[in-house]
Amino acid sequence: MLGESQAAAGISDRQFKRLSAFIERELGIKMPDTKRVMLESRLQKRLRAVRIDSYDEYIDRVFSGDDAELIHMIDVVTTNKTDFFREPDHFDILTKRLLPKALERSAERCTMSFWSAGCATGEEPYTLAMVLEEFAAAHRGFDYRIIASDISTRALDAAMNAVYDADRVVPVPPSYKKKYLLRSRDPAKNEVRIKRELRDKVSFLRINFMDDGFPFDGQFDVIFCRNVIIYFDRATQERILGRMCRYLRTGGNLILGHSETLTSMDLPLRGLAPTVYERI
Repeated sequence: MLGESQAAAGISDRQFKRLSAFIERELGIKMPDTKRVMLESRLQKRLRAVRIDSYDEYIDRVFSGDDAELIHMIDVVTTNKTDFFREPDHFDILTKRLLPKALERSAERCTMSFWSAGCATGEEPYTLAMVLEEFAAAHRGFDYRIIASDISTRALDAAMNAVYDADRVVPVPPSYKKKYLLRSRDPAKNEVRIKRELRDKVSFLRINFMDDGFPFDGQFDVIFCRNVIIYFDRATQERILGRMCRYLRTGGNLILGHSETLTSMDLPLRGLAPTVYERI
C-alpha cells in the first residue's frame, strides 16, 4: 500500500515535473502546477492498485517500458467528460444545413463518414447515430458510418459496452429513447443500453492525437472534435487540427466545441457558423 509518509508528503516538485513533462510530450495535455493535486489524487489509486509504496517507484515503472501500466496512467490523467445531446445546436446545423447540402451533391445514394474525435464514453457518437438514423428514415438513399476515437482505453471500453445510468440519458428526446434505448431487465439496475442496430453503426479506435498520422484509409465528410483541444496549448491545437484536416475531404466540415476557436490559426478552413467550419 501507499506509505503514509509518502501520501502525506505528496508528489514532490521533481516528481511532478517528470510526470507533467512526459504527459505534455506524449499526450499533448497541459499539466500546469494547478493540476498537481488532481494528478496526485488520481495516481494514488494506481499506486494502491499495483501495491507500490512511492511515486518514484511508480514513475520508474511507467518510464521503464511497462506498456500496460502506461495505458492505466493515461486513463487516470485524461478527462472524459461528455453528455448526450451536448451543444445541441450543432445537430440542428447538421440536419438542416450540412446533410441536405451533401444530398444535393449526390446522385441516388449518399453514404457519409463521420469521425467523433475524443469520444470519451460514447455519448457523442451515439447521439450522432440517433440523429443520423432519424435523417436516414426521412431521406431515402442516405446512409452513414461513424468512427469514434479516444486515447483512454477505460473510456472506450465503456463506450463499446454502451450501458448508461438512466439519469445520463435525460437529455435524449422521449421518442428517441423509445426507438434507440433498452432498459435493463434487472429492476434493481436503473440502467439503459443503446440498441444493437445503433451500436453496429459505430466503430471505436484508440488514437493519440499526438501521433503524426491517424489509421484511416480515406477522408471524412464531418469531424466532430468538440471540447477536446481546450486541453492543449495553442501550438499543439493548431498541429492537431492540421493533421485532422488531412482526413477531411474538401467541402467537408469540422465541428468544434463552443469554448474553442481557430482565431490566428493557419488552417484550410472557413467558418460556416459558430464553431462549424468547412474544408477549403
